[in-house]
Amino acid sequence: MSNRVTIQDIADELGLSRNTVSKALNNGEGLADATRERIIRTAMDMGYKQFAIASSLMAGAQGALASTSQVEDEQPNEIALISAQFLGGSHFASLMLDAFQNEFAQLGYSLTMHRVSDANIASMTLPLTFRREQTAAIICFEMFDRAYDEMLCALDMPILFVDGPAQIGGATLPSDMLLMDNSTGVTQLVNRLLAAGKTRIGFLGNHLWCQSFYERYTSFRLAMLLAGQEVDERFCIFENTKSILWDHLAQMEELPDVFICANDFVALDALEALTSRGYEVPRDVWLAGFDDSTESRRSAPPLTTVHIHTQVMAYSAVQLLRSRMREPSLDYRTVYTETNLICRASTPFD
Repeated sequence: MSNRVTIQDIADELGLSRNTVSKALNNGEGLADATRERIIRTAMDMGYKQFAIASSLMAGAQGALASTSQVEDEQPNEIALISAQFLGGSHFASLMLDAFQNEFAQLGYSLTMHRVSDANIASMTLPLTFRREQTAAIICFEMFDRAYDEMLCALDMPILFVDGPAQIGGATLPSDMLLMDNSTGVTQLVNRLLAAGKTRIGFLGNHLWCQSFYERYTSFRLAMLLAGQEVDERFCIFENTKSILWDHLAQMEELPDVFICANDFVALDALEALTSRGYEVPRDVWLAGFDDSTESRRSAPPLTTVHIHTQVMAYSAVQLLRSRMREPSLDYRTVYTETNLICRASTPFD
């Protein structure tokens, strides 16, 4: 039998329909107590210990399972947040955490945070703080190492990636993924720039760093292509590292009309580098970022950017993870949340 126990596995073991087993595990109506008890006991014996079982135990099967109270007490009650980066106050994910934690606290789960080190990634090991037996599900932020992500997926528990490794060549993970809309705002910006006569547009940032950066870059190129405009490769610098980005900008003999950046922090690094060389934004070059970070509003000039609705993302993350916990055999889903282009002084449209 596969390591991952599914509803169909339980149905086959008992000679019942998949629908009947699903009703029992999700506290559905129309089942005899004896049938429900038999299904839940079999699911436990087979190692099916996802959220659906915990829900049915707590919601409607206490009478039938009174003798199994010890098993109920041992159900996992932690949602593990795993990240390879420090989620500082300016990171969009940090703004999601309070809402995410509150939503799951109301469901009886606690949120635990685990930092994945370079050593963990190199050795393919979990953080020492991670307690698998207590973990009901995993949510990943800033986890862009594909091999390590595949190892996490192989743990065979509900898992959600908020962003993830770039899907070059269509390489996806066996998991749910939540992304912000990375295309609409960039496309709108490119079209506005072209309408304003700004045809020499460059891109700054490592487009292979993560799926979001990849989609922002491909949206930029597609918008240019569909408008009949060629991209001047001299104006595209595929770097996130500040020092290397500075070196590339310092070596440019001329600037484009506009730099579109993979996120606000790449844009702010570029702004600092350009200023150090005596250039002014927007006098000499226009500049745009993505994320609508606090810093983007406080910079001089304030940055044109794309706003992410972090509360909507948090709510969407909860719904995705809850549904996966209830029904582990669902097809994998990728969900996008709305974003909005915000034009500020770094791109002074008339």
